[in-house]
Amino acid sequence: MRDLSGGPRVLLKRLRELMAEPLEPQERLDRIVRQIASNMVAEVCSVYVLRADGVLELYATEGLNKEAVHLSQLKMGQGLVGTIAASAQPLNLSDAQSHPAFRYLPETGEEIYHSFLGVPILRTGRSLGVLVVQNKASRNYREEELEALETTAMVLAEMIATGELKKITKPGLELDLTRSVTIDGDTYNEGIGLGYVVLHEPRIVVTNLLNEDADKEIGRLAEALGSLRISIDDMLSRRDVSMEGEHREVLETYRMFAHDQGWVRKLEEAVRNGLTAEAAVEKVQSDTKARMMRLTDPYLRERMHDFEDLANRLLRQLIGHSGRTSAEGFPGDAIIFARAMGAAELLDYPRANIRGLVLEEGAVTSHVVIVARAMGIPVVGQAVGVVALAENGDPVIIDGDGGHVHLRPMADHQRSYEEKVRFRARRQEQFRALRSVEPVTKDGQRISLLMNAGLLVDLPQLAESGAEGIGLFRTELQFMIASTMPKAEEQEVFYRNVMKQAGGRVVTFRTLDIGGDKVVPYFRAHEEENPALGWRAIRLSLDRPGLLRTQLRAMLKAAADNELKMMVPMVTEVSEIRAVRELLQKEVQHLSRFGHSLPRKLQFGAMLEVPALLWQLDELMAEVDFVSVGSNDLFQFSMAVDRGNARVSDRFDPLERPFLRILRDIVRAGESNKTPVTLCGELAGKTISAMALLGIGFRSVSMSPASIGPVKAMLLGLDLKALSDVMEAALDDKQPTASMRDILVGFAESHNIPL
Repeated sequence: MRDLSGGPRVLLKRLRELMAEPLEPQERLDRIVRQIASNMVAEVCSVYVLRADGVLELYATEGLNKEAVHLSQLKMGQGLVGTIAASAQPLNLSDAQSHPAFRYLPETGEEIYHSFLGVPILRTGRSLGVLVVQNKASRNYREEELEALETTAMVLAEMIATGELKKITKPGLELDLTRSVTIDGDTYNEGIGLGYVVLHEPRIVVTNLLNEDADKEIGRLAEALGSLRISIDDMLSRRDVSMEGEHREVLETYRMFAHDQGWVRKLEEAVRNGLTAEAAVEKVQSDTKARMMRLTDPYLRERMHDFEDLANRLLRQLIGHSGRTSAEGFPGDAIIFARAMGAAELLDYPRANIRGLVLEEGAVTSHVVIVARAMGIPVVGQAVGVVALAENGDPVIIDGDGGHVHLRPMADHQRSYEEKVRFRARRQEQFRALRSVEPVTKDGQRISLLMNAGLLVDLPQLAESGAEGIGLFRTELQFMIASTMPKAEEQEVFYRNVMKQAGGRVVTFRTLDIGGDKVVPYFRAHEEENPALGWRAIRLSLDRPGLLRTQLRAMLKAAADNELKMMVPMVTEVSEIRAVRELLQKEVQHLSRFGHSLPRKLQFGAMLEVPALLWQLDELMAEVDFVSVGSNDLFQFSMAVDRGNARVSDRFDPLERPFLRILRDIVRAGESNKTPVTLCGELAGKTISAMALLGIGFRSVSMSPASIGPVKAMLLGLDLKALSDVMEAALDDKQPTASMRDILVGFAESHNIPL
């Protein structure tokens, strides 16, 4: 094989012309392979395309038997072509038939060809097919020939991605790019959503592949790299970036990649071969990702994400793209896909259009998940690799109950989930019919059903759910979604609006629970090894009394002539409650002195989340008007389980005897001290665990709005006295033979109680 006829630039120019011509797909492909063969002085050029069933089908050839087109097939991993597709790596062979993976396809007539060069057709690291050139003479192809073929494969990748080849795909078959994929993740919020993919960080689609002036493109590339390096250096030098910690390590990795000369050389070489600067970045990114995806080392795979993010930043520098999906044209049934995102970013989207959220990263306790849960949308997290598999507009089903994401689902799968959604809708209609029904058990015990909230957008659900009030209003969400610290006047207006929209129903405000893992953008973070056990909530507020006093004053002014109910989170010692009460009294005195109206009734309470308070219950209840059990934190601290760690978060059951005995002791202490006790947290929102809470004595529980209907339906048929007797005996049993969960399920089944 002699030198390339005119070089890769001439080839790419001709391919660009072919892509612009009004041709039928098969004719376009045929002319493309003919052009590649001519330019590379190859006797054979063939294109194999990967189908959804894992088969590589010959779609076009110059040099092989034309009758083999759409007839010759190889499975993924089978033969030389299948090996290239499976490995996403090229093969350069002087004698193809001696390679152990070689598979003879008699219908092609390829037995007379010896030298073989095949490259994967890649898009975002995924193999969509294989491009091959062959010659009779035995020889190895040169590095520049390999580069030219890889560059040419990008053109074919775009042709496949646009769906142009669907017209020449056999009826009943689909290409791999459109195949149905199921990705398993973790359930972060229950529910089922059907809709269409919206990529939170939209993939940059490079439409201008071929350059007119290589030197000009090299200059654009150098300028963009310079800007990228400066932006990373700026991030590292900012005062609010700690000198240590994982986030700094990520930025240092970014800087290392940005200055890597090997990466820069590959980019420049791709430009010299005829690509635009942005097409060069896309090519090198895809090649690198394809290699790194085969790595098993978790650290190196994480570095792949860092590299991919950096390459996307460089692409946005070159194209001048913000990287955000515009609200214009936002689908009515949107499932948002993101590697990670902030709470404020989710709220930027039209809430009425969102049907679900899929995250590759994050934890069930992350800020964006808390907000999504408040919005009542299903969330699946830890869905690794899902963003790379999706395209904007792909149909998708998110199963928040099972933790599954069904991308481009098959028709029967779609129908099955549509029926599930209809069934859930019918159940919701039944629950809505119970909104005005008093929550009274079968044996006459009235239960107070409250809802959790944290944003103004949550308030309409108060009436829709039939909740009698808000048992937990997370005031920190207002701080988390703001770009600057909310001023005292802004806080006052916000709390007044909350109480106004509550329409006279009780609202229990929790004072700020920030710090630790709940970092607000304008508040300097401090690195902590165990943030959940660190400087957060009341610990932070007492060290920053100005922050707490501003919030207390805003609440008092907002509740003028009304009832104000507030509670303090993360209390560890009774002395902390006394300190907060003292600050509260100072604010009351201050407002009285200046003639401000005060709440006509003020209730002051504490959240019981830290196990140390279990040995201070009598002293605590003497200091407060009410106690609210934060079941999420109390359980994780009692069982030494990080609820954000998927490996241990489900290891222990909160419905087993140890934790239920703790909760029963709290209820009994409330009864003996005549102090109201309620519970807010995930435990109250499940029908079986809500039943258990009622059985051990809770008469007030707070949960997500969506849970109130099912819990009310359960308690309306509940004989609470009978359940309490069963639970008391089971909890006091020193040699139990059955789990508490099994006992509860058995009771529900025997008494025909819906769970």
